[in-house]
Amino acid sequence: MKKHSSIAIIAFMVFALAGCATTANKAFEASESQVKLRSMQTRAFDTTDTKKMMQTVISTMQDLNFVIDKADLSLGSITGTKFVNNCSVVMTVTVRSRGETQLLVRANAQVGINSIDDAATYQDFFVALEKAMFLTAQQVD
Repeated sequence: MKKHSSIAIIAFMVFALAGCATTANKAFEASESQVKLRSMQTRAFDTTDTKKMMQTVISTMQDLNFVIDKADLSLGSITGTKFVNNCSVVMTVTVRSRGETQLLVRANAQVGINSIDDAATYQDFFVALEKAMFLTAQQVD
């Protein structure tokens, strides 16, 4: 009886460890859909003025009814929250340099813990951001 219990415990441990190894390998695996999502979330702009870009991103998010939760110029990160249909939408926008002549802006929106993977959502944000950048360049308040 004792021998059967030991075999059962060993078999359980082998299956448990094998399950962890499989999960750990997939934890950092990037699927094609994640690369596609990143592509939808990212735009390059021909400017190097990070401060002005971040101010424009904040203005754009406020125009889209987001309440700014955090903004950090040194990290190039802005996070805002908006309520839609009794759900909170959290958007984080990062601004970082790309080469010597461009800035890369990436927007990541989530409902709860789920990322929004709808291309139209990000297109709407970037269209609004491009319009705001145009108005900023023309010095229209």
